[in-house]
Amino acid sequence: MIKMTQKLTALDQHGQIWGEPIVYFYFFVAFAISYLQIAFLFSAALLTDSTDQIILLSLFFFPRTSLPAPMFSRNTISVWSILKKCIGLELSKITMPIVFNEPLSFLQRITEYMEHTYLINRACSLSDSVERMQAVAAFAVSAVASQWDRTGKPFNPLLGETYELTREDQGFRLVSEQVSHHPPVSAFHAESLIGDFVFHGSIYPKLKFWGKSVEAEPKGTITLELLKHGEVYTWSNPYCCVHNIILGKLWIEQYGTVEIVNHSTGDKCVLTFKPCGMFGKELHKVEGYIQDKSKKKLCVIYGKWTECMWSVDPQAYEAHKKSEKKGDNKKQKNEEPNGAENDDADDMPEVQETVSVVPGSTLLWRIDCRPAHSAAMYNFTNFAMSLNELEPGMEAFLAPTDCRFRPDIRAMENGNMDEASKEKERLEEKQRAARKQRAKNDEEWSTRWFQMGTNPYTGSQEWIYSGGYFSRNYQDLPDIY
Repeated sequence: MIKMTQKLTALDQHGQIWGEPIVYFYFFVAFAISYLQIAFLFSAALLTDSTDQIILLSLFFFPRTSLPAPMFSRNTISVWSILKKCIGLELSKITMPIVFNEPLSFLQRITEYMEHTYLINRACSLSDSVERMQAVAAFAVSAVASQWDRTGKPFNPLLGETYELTREDQGFRLVSEQVSHHPPVSAFHAESLIGDFVFHGSIYPKLKFWGKSVEAEPKGTITLELLKHGEVYTWSNPYCCVHNIILGKLWIEQYGTVEIVNHSTGDKCVLTFKPCGMFGKELHKVEGYIQDKSKKKLCVIYGKWTECMWSVDPQAYEAHKKSEKKGDNKKQKNEEPNGAENDDADDMPEVQETVSVVPGSTLLWRIDCRPAHSAAMYNFTNFAMSLNELEPGMEAFLAPTDCRFRPDIRAMENGNMDEASKEKERLEEKQRAARKQRAKNDEEWSTRWFQMGTNPYTGSQEWIYSGGYFSRNYQDLPDIY
């Protein structure tokens, strides 16, 4: 009760939401008869500021931990009949059966970057720039950790589609918009509720089919601004590959070099997401280092993007690697490598033992356990489970273009695959008709919340948040659903 009172006091300071006597009446009468939920709903309904409504509702309605229905079996669908003509091509224009989707829009999938926002908050609280870079590096790795075993394809956002999320418990709010359809570009902007950071970017996921696998090239730059420290970090995500699209067990690996640059100090963190290799020893591994502007290595960062990340002194790390190598050489003398190849499927390598921790290391991040029923729920994390939830009262102040109102995603989430497929087809046809009408009228599409501009830190052109979304002026938004 004391904790709740403290939160309500803070809200009063934020938006003076308890200023109306009638709000007091509904709240305390309902509380007296033990209907706390009714109290919050009555109070929220009487507020005039919808941002205050969202924060108030978030205090009581806890995120769900399950979906309404389990995922649909994909075993009876032939992917080869669809993809055999697409080898080497870009897949954004290929219509895929809905059974290969997961009930989230790509805008919601982007929002999963924020699952471990506490790492950004940690960076904001640290006084040492190297320690801040360690926290940022851990966040960059954690931001892609939810892709582990996520073999379903998110829905392509419709042009003009938006998504917002306010998490008072994690201290941020986010808005995203589909700003381009061909090529598909998704722009997002997240900010601290107390003004500590801004996190933004625009993503163009380029997909290619290579016969047995689908590769996602992560086009787009991500920018994190730590306002208190006057620091700006930029990076791009690693490649992601889904194996055995045609035959065998689906499995995911991420690979490539991620370079995180601190534009204020000149420090740089170079992380290598390692491909699994011939015998799978490198599967999920991430190794790298932080260097200053004179290229002196300050620390080594290592771990697995599916488990945890650690930091250690470079000399201690090198000594440990040498001792490990000696042990591996002795072990290999007694082993016969299995060099047989499988032409039908890329067998998933056996996952090796957990990360070998170097003595003297500092833990930077450890992944949260997924719910026990995750495998039946598209391998969603607890955070992902809640992203499409439409909490009571939200319909009144969400933008009508929000993903939560998409009927195809909602139908799939509820387990109605036939309805989901029909709705998806209807929405795509509606989008095509709108595009033809604009062309006929010689009209250009105009984005609402993001505008093309220059990133002042990288010099590259990208979509930048122009503000105003949380003022809740949603007049003249397109009817996309």
